[in-house]
Formats: sequence, C-alpha cells, structure tokens
Amino acid sequence: MPLANPHLDSLAVHAGRDDLEMLGVHALPLDLSSTNPLPDIERGGESYEAMATGGHPVPDGGFVYQRLWNPTVARFETALAQLEQAQASVAYASGMAAMTAAIIASTSFSGKRHVVAVRPLYGGTDHLLASGLLGVEVTFCAEHEVAVSVRPDTALVVLETPANPTLDLVDIAAVVAAADDVPVLVDNTFATPVLQNPITLGAAMSLHSATKYIGGHGDVVGGVIACDEETAARLRQVRAVTGGLLHPLGAYLLHRGLATLPTRMRAQQAGAVEIAAWLRSHREVEHVYFPGEDDRGLVGKQMHGPGAMITIALRGGYEAAAHLTSSVQLFTHAVSLGGVDSLIQHPAGLTHRPVAAHAKPSANLVRLSIGLESPEDLMADLDSALSVAPAPAARATESEARADLSPEFA
Repeated sequence: MPLANPHLDSLAVHAGRDDLEMLGVHALPLDLSSTNPLPDIERGGESYEAMATGGHPVPDGGFVYQRLWNPTVARFETALAQLEQAQASVAYASGMAAMTAAIIASTSFSGKRHVVAVRPLYGGTDHLLASGLLGVEVTFCAEHEVAVSVRPDTALVVLETPANPTLDLVDIAAVVAAADDVPVLVDNTFATPVLQNPITLGAAMSLHSATKYIGGHGDVVGGVIACDEETAARLRQVRAVTGGLLHPLGAYLLHRGLATLPTRMRAQQAGAVEIAAWLRSHREVEHVYFPGEDDRGLVGKQMHGPGAMITIALRGGYEAAAHLTSSVQLFTHAVSLGGVDSLIQHPAGLTHRPVAAHAKPSANLVRLSIGLESPEDLMADLDSALSVAPAPAARATESEARADLSPEFA
C-alpha cells in the first residue's frame, strides 16, 4: 500500500497484493503446488526446518511443501493482519481448526493446562473445551467472573463478542485487565475487522471463522487468527505439525472476499437494523437480541456498529421456532452465517446441540443472519411465516423442548 494510513475500504481492496506488480499480474495468483522444487539439500533443508518450527521460508530455500507454506495462503494472511491491525495472522482449514491450534499452542508452550471460557460461546468451541479432547481443564464463567476464575496455571482466556447466539457484548478491554498477564483470545467472527479490532484493545488473538463474513458467499471453509509475530510462530508450528493449513483455493476465495467485506458488512448491517426494529413490535416475538441496546456503550466504543446478526425469542416456544424455520421462503434454513443470502437456524437444536443443558440457548430462540436481499422482502417473508404460527395449545414447553433437543448431552 503506497498510502501511510489508507481507509479501511482501500486497505480491504489492496492489502496482501504488494507483490502482484512484480509478478506481472493484476488478479490474485493461485498456487496449487503440493510440493516445490528444492535449490539443493542444504538450503532446502534450512527452509524446511525454519517453516516446520513456525518461521518463514529462508531466502532462496524454497517453499518445500504445502503443509508448511503456500504463497497464496501467505498473501491472505498478510491482508487479514493488516485489516485487524495486527503484526501477523495464521490461516487454517476451518474456524475450529484455528481454535484448536490456539488452545494447543497456548497450553503447550506455556506448560499450563487451564483455560477460562466466557459463556455464551459458539457451540463447537464450547463442546471442544468441555469435551476434554485437548486435555485441558476449563472453567466456564460470566464476564464479571474472569478475575476470580484465572489461576496460576491458566494458559488462556477465551471469549466471543458479539456472542453466539444471544449476541451478548463482552467488554474486551475489561476482560484483558481482569486476565492480567494471561493471553485473551477473542472470537471476532460476528463483528469482523470492519466493526471490531480486538488486538487494539489488548487481546492476544483475534479469531475468525473465515467461512462466514470474510468469505461471504457460502462457498469456502476456513479459519484465521490475527496476533503478534511471536504468537504467530507458535501457531504456525502447531499448524505444520498437525496439518491444518488452509487450502490455497480457500485462501484465494477468502482474500478475494476481503475486497468487498466492508461494503457487504455495512449493507447487511443496515438491513439488520431495519429488520430488528420491525421485529421488536411483532406480536409473535417476545424479545429481540441485537447489539446496540446495552447500557455500557460498547457499540460506538468497542464496536463500530451492531452487525448483521439478529436472534429472536418467540412467544410460541420451540414449536413456533420449528414452524418459523421450516416456513420461510426467502431465508434459507441452514447453519452458518455471514453470506450474501439470509440464513435462519435454531441454535439449541443445531449449532449448540452439544452444549451442556444448563448452558444451552433457550428452545424458543431463532437466529437470523441478514444478507443482501431487500429488507422489505425479508420482513414480508418473516411476517408470513410468523402469522401462521401453531396454536398455543400445541406448543411444547421449554423443559420438554430442551430434553428433546440433545438428551445425550443432558
């Protein structure tokens, strides 16, 4: 980038493309090589060792093997780091691969095995931590309990804001202060670098399920963590050993998605603001969860806007939620979020199904990811589906719905 302080919109278009002119190309190159020619044994071996231990390829040593390094992936990492105002970023095959690597790196390099996790979290993250698969001990807590939950053997504090699915806002700077010298990882998927930059607030890592807004079109799966270079080296080493590298085609699509991310995010947010206001007065809606009504002013201070996710609690309970998700026409009933098309899903029955019963979202909650369709059309779709909701007598109770959703995790 030739400008000293480019606007986010300019940065999103040009970041990570500094070598394109030298290569004599205009569009992003895509390098699919699984292996690379070696200059000689010595230089190739030096490059291999450098990358396998979390570093960069040595000059004239080659990239050796895709599991260790790929130029298409590296360009995307450079671009994402610039948008997040971080020194570096490390990309993975999925958001969960990124989260797993962050936990492994934090515990293995520190020799500590305890993690503090602020609920609510994405169901996959919650399940990963609670399952014990990574050999860590976890204390789940609320934001105000972080300070008393941190122990001498705590390696990491994990939080998500806005949180999935209730869109609770967590004060990142306050948690960083409460965690003291323990690194804090923020899942920044819902906000994106357009609306929130956790690194500037003191977080050690800002994680994205890049599948969502960064990709934006529902056709690529990936994850990425923005951080400082020391943390990035540890994350790259875990990635090299475990084989979690993002595929080059995925990196190409995600890098391309960054160019339109600010424009998409603002347009989807504008639609969500309009739809959330309309939903608040709908007779079938008990409550609307949407950032911006908090009493701490975090939207405007920590976030640059409320985002484009809405969660609603329905008066008719689980049966009304099931009816709504199966009756909409313009919304697609599917998990995931952040794409150009609007999605609807039931968190307790799907993404948060493996979460412990006491922490599971309410059975009457439905999550909406607002896309780029006309807000008027989306509201008409929701209104039509809500207007023929099942009669109260047929609706399941909260306890019955919770029991039906995931008995194996009760």
